[in-house]
Amino acid sequence: MIKSVAAVLAAVVQFLLATAASFDDHHLLSRIAFGSCANQSAPQPIWDAINKFDPQVFIWLGDNIYGDIRRPFSIIGKERTIGPWKNAPRFVPSPSSEMLSRYNMAKNVPGYSRLRANAKVIGTWDDHDYGLNDAGKEFSGKTTNQRLLLDFLDEPQDSPRRKQAGVYTSYTFGPPGKQVKIILLDTRYHRDPLSSDGSILGASQWSWFEKELRGPPSAVTIIGSSVQVISNLSGTTGPLFYMESWGRFPKERDHLFKLINDSKRDGVFFISGDVHFGEITRYDCAAGYPLYDITSSGLTQAVEKVLPSPLHFIVRFLAWFTPSTMRVMNQYCRYRSCTYGQPNFGAIQIDWDASPVNLKMQVRDINGLPVTGVDIPLSELQAWNSTIKAGQEQKHCTLEVKLPWIVRYRLAILVYSVLVLLLLALVGLISAVAILCRVCLKKCKTD
Repeated sequence: MIKSVAAVLAAVVQFLLATAASFDDHHLLSRIAFGSCANQSAPQPIWDAINKFDPQVFIWLGDNIYGDIRRPFSIIGKERTIGPWKNAPRFVPSPSSEMLSRYNMAKNVPGYSRLRANAKVIGTWDDHDYGLNDAGKEFSGKTTNQRLLLDFLDEPQDSPRRKQAGVYTSYTFGPPGKQVKIILLDTRYHRDPLSSDGSILGASQWSWFEKELRGPPSAVTIIGSSVQVISNLSGTTGPLFYMESWGRFPKERDHLFKLINDSKRDGVFFISGDVHFGEITRYDCAAGYPLYDITSSGLTQAVEKVLPSPLHFIVRFLAWFTPSTMRVMNQYCRYRSCTYGQPNFGAIQIDWDASPVNLKMQVRDINGLPVTGVDIPLSELQAWNSTIKAGQEQKHCTLEVKLPWIVRYRLAILVYSVLVLLLLALVGLISAVAILCRVCLKKCKTD
């Protein structure tokens, strides 16, 4: 009896998953959710809010699991993972059996299982599910891990993605005139070293991407990148720390913008993950209309979680203090910085019945409430009907690396100044204690 019930339940689940996976390409697509950075071992209550949003398509943008092994910080001892005497890597790859185990754990999270039963799930990867933190084309485990990712995404066995070098792909949904094209890039498999200013996509993926852009037009084109495209915060957080982004490869990013511009394709915007906070950025000097990048990161991993709740204000202050020329600052921001450092997901809504068609792009919190967003007519993403004003164009055309040095490095100046003051305070305290001890000793001798 129990076996029969189990068999029936399994059949029902398989039917629901098959129904979701076979989402009709001609069905009107109006609700899309996306996210990144989901530690399979951490609680994942955010799926409740995602399911409540009821997306027709969900897009993974990488770090779908944390598959590599993170060693503890160690500045002394046999294996030193940080500091000037570092002799061991902080991250090491997991064997494929462990990667598979972690994928299975992620796939069986109840909230995610409900999503899979009701939405088409697609995605790409970033470094931690690729297999190693910050890794690129040099990583030896990428072929095996590509198969594991595609199994996690329920990719058909005869899919071209299983035969190509990399997990890049595209999808087109909706009837003619109301089509949504989703292009998912692979920013790992062919990427050159971070300091090289070499290639991110590699020659074969660039050729494929250009054909996708020059293909049949669509009302909306979403380009998914695991790392940020528009924002280059490393230009203002260095030399304290650096983050991966297209801005670290300026020649590649220029080539990306040029291809979009030359293709004359309207309705293009980016979605991205990786950085453990959410924000929306825009660049007005690439395609004849604003290029937006909606960053959602992460589903479990978030910068404010590194500190106890009473100290979250420090992270929010530093986010506000760090200069950003591309970030969208508007009335939809929950915090002054217009960033959000707690668990979040991305939500896209297209109102096809509005005139003109309306596009709402948001980052939402664990309760499904918006923390930052833009609400624009789709016609704003058309070169012939661009509504960019002169002041806005100037504001969102200045790259972070072009800022005056006193502005660009003000975060580093602040941090180093605080450290110097703390050091001076410590020296002063030690000196005061030493003087007090000397006085006490002198008094004891006198007595």
